[in-house]
Amino acid sequence: MKRSEQKQQTKEKLLKAAFDRFSTEGILATKTLDIAQKAGISHGAIFAHFPNRDALLLSVIDEFGMQLGTQFQTQLQEGTVGEVLTTHINVLRDWEPFYTQLVICAPHLPLEIRTAIFTIQSGIAGFIERALAGQAFKAPIHLILNTWLGLIHYYLANRDLFSINGSVLAEKGPELIQFFVNLTKGENNEKM
Repeated sequence: MKRSEQKQQTKEKLLKAAFDRFSTEGILATKTLDIAQKAGISHGAIFAHFPNRDALLLSVIDEFGMQLGTQFQTQLQEGTVGEVLTTHINVLRDWEPFYTQLVICAPHLPLEIRTAIFTIQSGIAGFIERALAGQAFKAPIHLILNTWLGLIHYYLANRDLFSINGSVLAEKGPELIQFFVNLTKGENNEKM
């Protein structure tokens, strides 16, 4: 095996180990030593690929964003608001532990990393905005889009209060979608 191939394989192992550790142990609690142990490599090998922990985290977020975007585009190109939101919930369910950590830890992360997270969310918001095109709102569209993200983030950050079976998006997703669809149509939610 060529050295460049070996280096690439080590980098991929590091990214997977970091993703797993960040998802299960939390972004702020995970140390580079934890990641090296999970990957089965020496601690110093991390720094041959990434100058520091934040660079590794940024690479994990970039990879997550690319995979999330690809998965989202594969499942839905265009659709109604309900279809787009359903796809969003379904895709996030596949990545729920990691995305939850991003939501919880984002305020404590450096600006560059928060910007990467914001970019991912903006990409998803673009699909929602296209689905909402042509509807008139009393509020600016960015507030409508942030309402959806805020709703999801609130439930993820407080998942232990809303879900006893694990995935808050699986349990509460349909209800959140229906609420938001009604909100965008200006309909009152009868259950409120």
